[in-house]
Amino acid sequence: MDLILWRHAEAHLVRDGQTDLQRALTPKGERQAQRMAEWLNQRLAESTRILVSPALRCQQTAQALGRPYKTVNALAPEASVETLLVAAKWPQAGEPVLVVGHQPTLGLTAAWLLAGIEQPWSVKKGAVWWLRQRERADEERVVLQAVQGADLL
Repeated sequence: MDLILWRHAEAHLVRDGQTDLQRALTPKGERQAQRMAEWLNQRLAESTRILVSPALRCQQTAQALGRPYKTVNALAPEASVETLLVAAKWPQAGEPVLVVGHQPTLGLTAAWLLAGIEQPWSVKKGAVWWLRQRERADEERVVLQAVQGADLL
């Protein structure tokens, strides 16, 4: 199973009368989302299931893909690693899963899957971490397929 973790692109700070969930992407964030979406669309399987936080900045990031996605309220800011993995159906899902979400959840999830411990690994705004679970010699392993920053595209 492939699990692709995509942190939302750069967003505005909270403005007066606004909640954290209402923060929109900045013009730079819109460019980051578009560049990463182009990179992802060249690599994602058509069967990829896309799960997105209800936060506006995540919704806007996912919309750059031009693919259908599902909003998952449990992926809101401060979601837990366990919540993310349950939503993604890790590792049982038969199709790749792309999660558009937040820090620190994405970094904690990557650390848990790759190192077996929740550590505050940094996932930059707009970046993707692509993880794959595979079986070798009757042993299941998680490997890092790619890490791509939006500003390097």
